[in-house]
Amino acid sequence: MSDHSPAVSVIMPVLNEERHLRNAVRHILEQEYDGEMEVVIALGPSTDRTDEIAAELVRETAANGRGRRVATVPNPTGRTPAALNAAIGASKHPVVVRVDGHGMLSPDYIATAVRLLEETGAQNVGGIMHAEGETPWEEAVAAAMTSKIGVGNAAFHTGGEAGPAETVYLGVFRREALEQQGGYNVEFIRAQDWELNFRIREAGGAVWFSPELRVQYRPRPSVRALAKQYKDYGRWRHVVARYHAGSINLRYLAPPVAVCAIAAGIVVGAAVTPWAFVVPGAYAAGIVAGSLPAGKGLRPRSRAQIPLALATMHMAWGYGFLTSPRSLAKRVIASRRPSVPKDPAAV
Repeated sequence: MSDHSPAVSVIMPVLNEERHLRNAVRHILEQEYDGEMEVVIALGPSTDRTDEIAAELVRETAANGRGRRVATVPNPTGRTPAALNAAIGASKHPVVVRVDGHGMLSPDYIATAVRLLEETGAQNVGGIMHAEGETPWEEAVAAAMTSKIGVGNAAFHTGGEAGPAETVYLGVFRREALEQQGGYNVEFIRAQDWELNFRIREAGGAVWFSPELRVQYRPRPSVRALAKQYKDYGRWRHVVARYHAGSINLRYLAPPVAVCAIAAGIVVGAAVTPWAFVVPGAYAAGIVAGSLPAGKGLRPRSRAQIPLALATMHMAWGYGFLTSPRSLAKRVIASRRPSVPKDPAAV
């Protein structure tokens, strides 16, 4: 990193984040970084105390004298890509850091990301989504989300070597890359990171993964919330597959295949032969066995819930993938933005 640290804008889309918002912002304001910094929170139509907490943060930082202030911008749609675009538009600095309302940055996250932007010449750098729970259920989900039986070999979940990547968790961008590509595509309610990174790469820019970058992530607090999250993931992953032929791989096909096999096993087992129950039985045995190494070091109540967390993630993701309507993909494909080649002089 050069002697002069570039000013940084941190953008944060929030909706019903009263539980974690203050702590997430604290992790930003306490960053070990020498450059100027602003935090722009895009406020969706929350039904809890999120807006009130955000207003408190604006007031508290207005007079802190450290040059690290919080501002807010409205996001009446409540949609994440619209929130991100609104926050980008309201921010001003050359480096843009995306953070979620339940994400806690490691102390040197921004300094490390800025250094990596300079060292690699990448347009976007990102790292590991390090899930950590507070309750036994959240600890179980965190274990599932950081295990290969839960998420396959996704580097931003399980770690890996630094290098070019298709996409990264959250992201730290050069502003010119965001402006050249016109920001996020608002039709992508989920998977908007993947779509933007696809355009950046298509335009000749690099997206860089580094395990040096870690964001502490708080999992969903209930089975129902986790199921909705993963159903949406599967639904939008199928949209991505239809949007970009060739982007699908065996890791993405495993959950829908499992859903179909288990459903068939149950139906055939009930109607034809009990031998078919071997399929769902084998799946259940597999996730119980896989949960043992995933739960190492956790308290018993947490370990006991890992199989349920794994099954919820797999089945909800697979169901979402299988039921993703073709009409949704058609609408998204119709909104396709051509990538804009990056300016070589800007690197």
